Amino acid sequence: LRQEVSRREEAEQLRGQPKPRSPQGWGLLLALWYLTFYKPILTEGHLRRKNLEFIFIRFSAWQYSGCDKLWAGLVTTLCDSIRSHFGALPLSFYHVLGVPPSHASGFGQREWELKKGTCLKLWGSLLALAAGLAALLIALLAPGIKEHHQALKVVGSAVASLSGSTLALGACSVLKNLVVSEKRKIERLTNSQRFASQLGFMGKVRGEVEALVDFLGFMEVFERRRLRVVLEITSLELCLPEKVAGVLAAMGTLLADAHAPFIFLLAVDPGVIVPCLEQTGSMKGLADNGYLYLNRVVTLPFSIPPMGARSKLRCLRAAVGTREDLLYRLIASNLGKRRRPPRQVGTEVPSPWQEIDARAGACILQAFDCLHDANLPLARYLPTDGAHLRRIVNTIPITLRLLLHRARSAPRPGTELGTVATSPLAAAAWVVLADRWPCRLSWALQCLEDAWQAGMAREVGARSLWSLYQENLAELSALRQPLHNLLSLDAEPELFRCFLAGDFPFGASHAHELLPATVNLDHSMRHRMGLLRALNRLQRAVPTPQCQPEPGPHRA
Repeated sequence: LRQEVSRREEAEQLRGQPKPRSPQGWGLLLALWYLTFYKPILTEGHLRRKNLEFIFIRFSAWQYSGCDKLWAGLVTTLCDSIRSHFGALPLSFYHVLGVPPSHASGFGQREWELKKGTCLKLWGSLLALAAGLAALLIALLAPGIKEHHQALKVVGSAVASLSGSTLALGACSVLKNLVVSEKRKIERLTNSQRFASQLGFMGKVRGEVEALVDFLGFMEVFERRRLRVVLEITSLELCLPEKVAGVLAAMGTLLADAHAPFIFLLAVDPGVIVPCLEQTGSMKGLADNGYLYLNRVVTLPFSIPPMGARSKLRCLRAAVGTREDLLYRLIASNLGKRRRPPRQVGTEVPSPWQEIDARAGACILQAFDCLHDANLPLARYLPTDGAHLRRIVNTIPITLRLLLHRARSAPRPGTELGTVATSPLAAAAWVVLADRWPCRLSWALQCLEDAWQAGMAREVGARSLWSLYQENLAELSALRQPLHNLLSLDAEPELFRCFLAGDFPFGASHAHELLPATVNLDHSMRHRMGLLRALNRLQRAVPTPQCQPEPGPHRA
């Protein structure tokens, strides 16, 4: 948008249009002069101007989620950002002396009209002040007029005081608006003990917003370009339902004026926002259907399509790029310093921890290469969400380091650093599995744990996780209602079958090695599943099923 603005300004100047102005430096004095003595007029030429200026404002609802009225945070952010963009002095002058712009009658090109009333009042006050001071000076310095001495002194003092107080009152009003910002005014209203029963509160807030809109109209004429305030609202899904509805109501208040120069970018997940709207008590009857309410609020819906292969690869490279300095400098060097033994005389032999750190750096790099390689099957299972990609990239180094340290400190019989559990591809695939299908993986692991606790470790030791999952799939289907929220976290079930039964057939022995180093899987899911399985069996009064031999290898 900024590039488009620059291109349009160059095109307007080539057409012979006046150069835009800015309230900076000498332009600030000029703006104050126009604010005091002139009234802006919206002409046809101004409405046809192509050059624009965008004022971008970011509003993270999560930062204001602790306040009682989240919508008040939205309004205060708007006021404070506009005040910071143009400066406190022009806005303070406008509150005292400014007038809203008016539309031109006809096709006139005059954009400024002299405020005759203000000029008469100002010049009248200055003349009265000069006359009063002159009379007072004559009474004090002219000893020849003794009979009129007292009268001139009284009249001069009164006239000078009245005219001076009028000017001082205007200066004090400007100073007050300079010190007390619109943000502080709204915060003072919201912090009032009578806030809940305060009459006309929304009217006062609306008045502050209308003053900002009129000020933006004045600055449009002064700067010789159109102004648009773009508010980006994010993190609304992290707030309570009542506060979500309050922010949407505040948007409606700000957009009530069809000519308001506001553009709202509402970046939300409808799957989270719609239930919040439907649960809100204040929306009952108005928004029983959350999707219908969003359709009325949003005037230009834009659903971001899933990432393609190239976009996914770019996002993955960007996420890996943010980990390079942490990967090589912070993790390797800092951990090596902490684990480095004291120096000995003679040849210095690297410690086991240094060997593990050196191998960990190479393994992590290989794991990231596995994510990038389109020829490997792991690439097709990567998520299309940038946040999930960053989680995977941040989890792989930790998982590999934990696996290498566990293999070094407590090696199992026949286990070396080159086994499938600690190979870069297997570790990366396990992290992707836990991130993409946390519920189904937790169910398979819980079934495996229950079999171990039942004394069937030898029988299930050689089985695959997919066969265990298939064997207990009917029970999972019976518990789908209490596990509905957990199942909604998983990706497509068909991809889960292809992943675990075909491309990466992890077995029970692999899970035993990888589970202690799995940091991106919420273990409370398995605890809840274990409780539900126990309660389900108690209700059905069915004994624990015995393990059956695996029918044979399953092919995807």
